[in-house]
Amino acid sequence: MALAAWLSSAAALTAQDTPAAQTPPPANQRPTNLPLPSNLRIVMDGTPAAPAVLPGQGLAQHDFFYAGEGDGHHRMFIVRKGKIDWSYENTDPQSKGEISDAMLLSNGNILFAHQFGVTEITAGKKVVWNYDAPPGTEIHTAQAIGREHVVFIRNGNPAKCLVVNTTSGATEKEFELPVRNANPNGIHGQFRHARLTMAGTLLVGHMDLRKICEYDLNGKQLWSLPVPDLWMAAPLNNGHILMTREHTAVQELDRQGQTVWEFPSSELVALGYKISGMQTASRLPNGDTLINNWCNKGAGPAAGTAIQAFEVSAGKKLVWALRAWGDPVDLGPSTTIQVLDEPSAPENVTFGDIK
Repeated sequence: MALAAWLSSAAALTAQDTPAAQTPPPANQRPTNLPLPSNLRIVMDGTPAAPAVLPGQGLAQHDFFYAGEGDGHHRMFIVRKGKIDWSYENTDPQSKGEISDAMLLSNGNILFAHQFGVTEITAGKKVVWNYDAPPGTEIHTAQAIGREHVVFIRNGNPAKCLVVNTTSGATEKEFELPVRNANPNGIHGQFRHARLTMAGTLLVGHMDLRKICEYDLNGKQLWSLPVPDLWMAAPLNNGHILMTREHTAVQELDRQGQTVWEFPSSELVALGYKISGMQTASRLPNGDTLINNWCNKGAGPAAGTAIQAFEVSAGKKLVWALRAWGDPVDLGPSTTIQVLDEPSAPENVTFGDIK
């Protein structure tokens, strides 16, 4: 898994955490220290990683854009009416890093961050814009702003947020982001997912500092919330934050840090599912929450039995589980999913006065 090396090293760094990194949660925040499930990774012991019969309609449940990395492959797909409508594999040896973030834009182009850069391609797979990460840096999250700008975070020492004009190539805004330490080997686990809010600010999950922060276009921190751990944080339309704690739960938090909704991974474990790593999550128009489960196909009798994504209702009922490791298609490991049931324009966002 992309974060496996960092997760193992993070445990060794725990004793070195700075006081800032261990800031306790606000007094009014309900405890979120959920117990870890017994199986953090798919255990290849010959037992299935999910039931044989899954809820929902398989590939036909939603039209969706799917991206992921693992097993040496870095692939993206568009699925419509249960069939593959488009597919792409990032095979460029100069940019063959993990696909950590990707989005289908309203014009059919796809913007994706692939560790060693950010690239925008057309539906015909032509590169229309590319930014290479400088040596010693990584890029794992990017978001389009209109048709001419991209905001992304560059992991490094220092780590930076940049807004680049994709037409001129000019960097129009740039500011540094705090990180836990200056260890060059620790940049991989700094940032994974950043998203613009309806107020035109940037919500950033600081994985290494264990906090969520909101910044304006000039890099001024407007708000922050300490959290025990996270993989991603994204703004919801109601002003709350949707956050994934990779091995324990997906949670909706208000701005005071109160947990107003959560789905613990233990709920699925109790139903016979092995949940390896919950990374991205999104709130669907019907109020359901779509969550991916990062895992490899595996080997042996249990190979290809794990689910790659699942949808739960507001009442925490499992309504859909996606498993596609072979016939009719092998989607591969799941990093992010974008539902396409309704027309959307994810680039219709602003960052300050940039739009």
